[in-house]
Amino acid sequence: MSFPAGWYDDPQDPTQQRYWDGGFWTDYRRPREGPPPYPHQFGQPAGGAGQAGQGQAQGQGQPGHGQQGQQPQYGQQGLQGQGQGQHGQGLQGQGLGQGPQGFGPGLGQPGMGREGYGPQAGHLQQGYGYGPNVKATPDGQPLAGWWKRVLARIIDGLIVFFVTLPLTGYFYWQYMQVIFDYQQDIFNQAAAGDSSFSTTLPWEVYKWAIPATLIGLAAAFVYEYFFLTKTGATLGKRAVGISVRLRDVPGPPPGLAVLKRFGLYNGLSLLSAIPWGVGSLFSLLSLVNVLWPLWDDKKQALHDKVAATNVVVGSQQRR
Repeated sequence: MSFPAGWYDDPQDPTQQRYWDGGFWTDYRRPREGPPPYPHQFGQPAGGAGQAGQGQAQGQGQPGHGQQGQQPQYGQQGLQGQGQGQHGQGLQGQGLGQGPQGFGPGLGQPGMGREGYGPQAGHLQQGYGYGPNVKATPDGQPLAGWWKRVLARIIDGLIVFFVTLPLTGYFYWQYMQVIFDYQQDIFNQAAAGDSSFSTTLPWEVYKWAIPATLIGLAAAFVYEYFFLTKTGATLGKRAVGISVRLRDVPGPPPGLAVLKRFGLYNGLSLLSAIPWGVGSLFSLLSLVNVLWPLWDDKKQALHDKVAATNVVVGSQQRR
């Protein structure tokens, strides 16, 4: 059983919350603020999980020795028991069981995650304690770092290249042959003292490069569109633990958003191949697009802004 990605109480520090990416604890933490512990059950507003006398049971203890609270019955098992001492710190009941939503390892019980503990359903506090040092989406999902984005792009590029190599290999081979012959001619003319040679690439270069590029571009689009609309993450993004979503709406992005992201990102790269200096301008814009998340307060590249998306830590649950 897996828990949805989100902010949960840190099993190692009760004063903080930690981001669970849907499979593992991340290193993103934020201060715990807002409601007291055990405010509500997962998926319900504070106070909605049970009424007074049902959601909590308080036990009165002696000074310094709080008595454990008794578990109320709610759904299959009780949600929380909370004990409070009169003059000292009471012992809190630890009996978080499986509630109506089917979630459950309780505090201190083995669960999922790198530390051996999974998120606790009764401790979910979405939207509270926004940490100023954690850049996140409006609903609190941490934004991915720049290096992870770059690494994911490299992995995806290698996957697409090798998958399409049987279709593009012949074109690449002919392209390399033309480039080699062109450079050899320039070297021979320069050695003979002839400075009249042209530095413009011959048409044969584009004759072989354009088909290979178009095949690779079509394959990359199918690859990215399929994975992002289904799960929000390509294989490269899964490998580094990040995903793509709409900034204001969790879940895999819609097809139009994926099309906008892909169009701007790859369009700039494609236009950078235009000769006569025009391509240099688009090459600069392509570089700016890639570097933009480094200084953007929302960590969005230009293609993210066009599509209203964010690259975030963790996975996406299907809507």
